[in-house]
Amino acid sequence: MRRKILVVEDESSIRNLIYTLLGALRCEGDVAYSGQQALSIVARESFDAVLLDLRSFDLPAEQVVQEICQIRPSLVGRILFITGEVSDRRILDLIEQNCIKCVRRGHLMSDLWDRLRVLLGPAESAHTAR
Repeated sequence: MRRKILVVEDESSIRNLIYTLLGALRCEGDVAYSGQQALSIVARESFDAVLLDLRSFDLPAEQVVQEICQIRPSLVGRILFITGEVSDRRILDLIEQNCIKCVRRGHLMSDLWDRLRVLLGPAESAHTAR
């Protein structure tokens, strides 16, 4: 069984790169183009992790993270931010308080590969542990 990742990313070139990497990690990706759409999808479907682009939200990032974790407590600690430079104190506090890892746009391939491998672990363990 393949692990499922929700990708909240509105930029097609980044999304295509993410899908390539997810395939190499034996994961499948679903896409949401906004925070509201991501919340709607998370309410209907289960995911092993969420990749959130901080710039594509119609809702504040902290609201999206909080609501995802309320809807699916299994996703606490399984959210990764896709971001460039972060200088907004609010976002930095959100990252720190929730121990959210970031995938830097300039290092997307290496960061995403490393972070997802650690987060998801071996493919078998994601579905055999109950």
